[in-house]
Order: sequence, then C-alpha cells, then structure tokens
Amino acid sequence: MSANELKIKDVAEQTGIAAGTIRMWEQRHGFPKPERTPSGYRLYSTEDVEALRRVQAYRHRGLSVPAAIERAVKRGNASDRPSIYAAVSSLPDVKPQVLRKSTLMAISRAIEHEALAQAAAPVLVGAFQHEGFYRAVEPRYRELAARSDAAVVFADFPAERRPEGGPVEIPVAPEDALGNEWAVVVDAPGYAACLLAWEQPGVTEPDEDPDLDRRFEAIWTVDPVATRRAAEAGAALAGRADPELGAELDAVLAGRPLAIEEPASSLTALTNRLVAYMEAA
Repeated sequence: MSANELKIKDVAEQTGIAAGTIRMWEQRHGFPKPERTPSGYRLYSTEDVEALRRVQAYRHRGLSVPAAIERAVKRGNASDRPSIYAAVSSLPDVKPQVLRKSTLMAISRAIEHEALAQAAAPVLVGAFQHEGFYRAVEPRYRELAARSDAAVVFADFPAERRPEGGPVEIPVAPEDALGNEWAVVVDAPGYAACLLAWEQPGVTEPDEDPDLDRRFEAIWTVDPVATRRAAEAGAALAGRADPELGAELDAVLAGRPLAIEEPASSLTALTNRLVAYMEAA
C-alpha cells in the first residue's frame, strides 16, 4: 500500500483522531473526501492526513468543527503553491524589479529597523535560503521576535526549532520553491512592509563570487493588502511543516486589522524608482 492509499485505521493512528470521528466528519461536513475501492473501502492520502491534522490544530485553538474544516481546507489550497513570492506577484499593480543582493540587504535592514522603531506586536516572517544567512542576522530577528505576536523563519535548517526568545525555525527542503526565495514580512496593525524575491536560476548561484552581485527578481511594498497576503502565505507554509504553528499564525492574522485602509501608493512607487536608480549607478 502506497502513502496515498492509507486505510482509516492508519489515518487515525497518524492524526490521533478516532476513526468514528473521521467518518462522522465525512458524513456531516463532506470532509475528508477519500477515494473508494471497488468494494467500498475508504483510502486516504498523505494530503488527507495533513488536512486532518490542521483541523485538529484549529480545534485545539477553540474553533468549531465546521470553522476548523473550512479554515484547514482553505489553508491546504493556499499551500499548493509553496512560494511566498508567487502568492503576492499575482496581485494587481505589483511590479517586480531585478535587484542585486546588496540592494536587498539594504531594503531588508530598513524594513527590520523601522519595525523595531514603530511596529507594535507584528507578525514576522523571514526566508533566508541558507541557515548561515539567517545566523548572520539572528540577533536582530531575536529582538524583533521579542516584540512580535508571532515570528517564523525559513531556511535549510536541519530540523524545526523553537528557541527561547527567537523566531520558530522551519526547515525548507532543497526542492521547495521557498528554498530559492528571500522574504522579510512585517505585518502589524500600524505598520506593514515586505520584501520578497527569488533568485533567477542560471544567472548567479548562491556560492558564486562576488556574492553581493547575485541577482534576484524582487517585490518591495508597503501595501498592507500585499503584506497580509505574504504573511498568510507564510502561515500556510509553516502549517505544512507544523499544523499547530500554522493554526497559531493564522489565528493571529485573522484577528488583526490591516495597517492602514488606503496605503500611500506613491510611497512604494517613489521607493521603487529610487531603488532602480541605485541599481543603475
């Protein structure tokens, strides 16, 4: 039997949800939706197991069964494209630019320092490709995490960690799209900003010198809607690795207002122009 042909007793063992409860949810709520053998036996997939774990995590946070199922299904669909960049790049008026790593570092520091200066209780999401890149700025992220409602960072960590006083560290597999991305996302009620980028394949490589001249296709914005979309994508990706953490991030985001109703779009446009001039210099 393959990983996508699990019997209900196997699913019950992997999720901690009784087989009778799984059958009841299917009958009452149409979830999950197992395949059926010619003889009528239910067969479940690993995706079903992950979705059920998400439901259980939301139930532990106080959601009703219907609400937990709705939220879990929504989050499952959101993680079908494991990329924070892709989640935001499809928004209207988003205009990517090709930037050097040195420019991304400057924008990242500006976002992070501004968050330390004025962001109250943000949700913080970071993606670093390699663990070493994160360790170089870990003291700043620990300071940010201490002021955050929730904080998570992604890189090629060997395992998930929850260090005291720091962001939750989520490992990213080499084949994941997120493993090729750069992200700094700060979503707070009074401050929103994000920088998202992916490294263009075949142009430069992570270990190539000079490192600071590596090129990324990047999006930088202070638009609260785009920032919220990035934060939600980060929550969905965290939930793939840790359903309880994904539910925690989702619950924090669901209950907070956007930073401002109408962002100053000219601010983003002007900043993009300035960055373009910096790149041309």
